[in-house]
Amino acid sequence: QVQLVESGGGLVQPGGSLRLSCAASGFTFSNVWMYWVRQAPGKGLEWTSGINPGGGSTYYADSVKGRFTISRDNAKNTLYLQMNSLKSEDTGVYYCSKSVIDWGQGTQGTVSS
Repeated sequence: QVQLVESGGGLVQPGGSLRLSCAASGFTFSNVWMYWVRQAPGKGLEWTSGINPGGGSTYYADSVKGRFTISRDNAKNTLYLQMNSLKSEDTGVYYCSKSVIDWGQGTQGTVSS
């Protein structure tokens, strides 16, 4: 079955960085689009970024463009999200998603001084 396991969240000060990982199994990772979606406290889901199966095309929400970088390692079946210049409004639970159909359990990222 499809399994997506996120890691790498934590507490960081404004302006800091976090690198999230998502280990995928149970499907052919290199064949599917992957996404990072977040949910801020008390708010709905917000799509942040997406990447095509080969990794050559990436897409970002305006709120994270220039600060976040999505990438993937198809040999390791792993998706990444490098988050730089973090702001308090980036606080939330970050989920990786396979084709917006399957989801991981999420990892908490908190930006606070």
